[in-house]
Amino acid sequence: MIKQLTSAASGQFFLLAGPCVIEGEDMAMDIAEKALNITSRLGIPYVFKGSYRKANRSRIDSFTGIGDEKALKILQKVRDTFGIPVVTDIHTAEEAEMAAQYVDVLQIPAFLCRQTDLLVAAARTGRMVNIKKGQFLSPEAMQFAVQKVRDAGNDDVAITERGTTFGYQDLIVDFRGISTMQQYAPVIVDITHSLQQPNTSKGVTGGLPHLIEPMARAAIAVGADGLFLETHQDPSVAKSDGANMLRLDLLDGLLTRLATLRSAVNQLEK
Repeated sequence: MIKQLTSAASGQFFLLAGPCVIEGEDMAMDIAEKALNITSRLGIPYVFKGSYRKANRSRIDSFTGIGDEKALKILQKVRDTFGIPVVTDIHTAEEAEMAAQYVDVLQIPAFLCRQTDLLVAAARTGRMVNIKKGQFLSPEAMQFAVQKVRDAGNDDVAITERGTTFGYQDLIVDFRGISTMQQYAPVIVDITHSLQQPNTSKGVTGGLPHLIEPMARAAIAVGADGLFLETHQDPSVAKSDGANMLRLDLLDGLLTRLATLRSAVNQLEK
């Protein structure tokens, strides 16, 4: 699928976007429909993103999901209704086969990107595997995560940059790493998670959503293959990661400007 996404882009970037976690059917279908309308107009290949369960939470009372099967069936409905691929996170090797029955792309969370059993299990499903770069890893180290997937017989793999730990409560994206990692696989830049402020004293992750557009512009300028971002109708009431999500009604303007920027960059490279 990664080859299809990059070739279908025809000079544009491709997009993985949706809510952090599936909160219900209506919100998921609404986000998917609106995002698809925008991306279709702009010629941007689109993959709907939604976690069926959130395993990495700061506090034990944090929202984790509406139930695995219920959420996975919503993802399947998005795929079947709109004819678009869908991506979700998995957290254990046992989850790979289950999730692969409903989605097209299995995403490996950043904190788990070195887990060999998880990478191999995801690879063996035959689904595309999107590996998020650990906040603790260099760009060069990601070649080994990619190689685990390929050695398991699956070349359908991408890397997602989502920032590197900088102090206790901040992340920094080293844009030099995009070109480095493109030697190993196509590279996606996770715009919204790169703007998280983790490890806050309240046990709820903060964020810098006003920097979403500057971060996205930088990713486009350096030639990222794709973008990843989380969006919600009202981030202030989102059940996960609301502090760094893009408000859904801002998506059209953002993607329109980014598509224009990518076209300009392409012209400069000719």
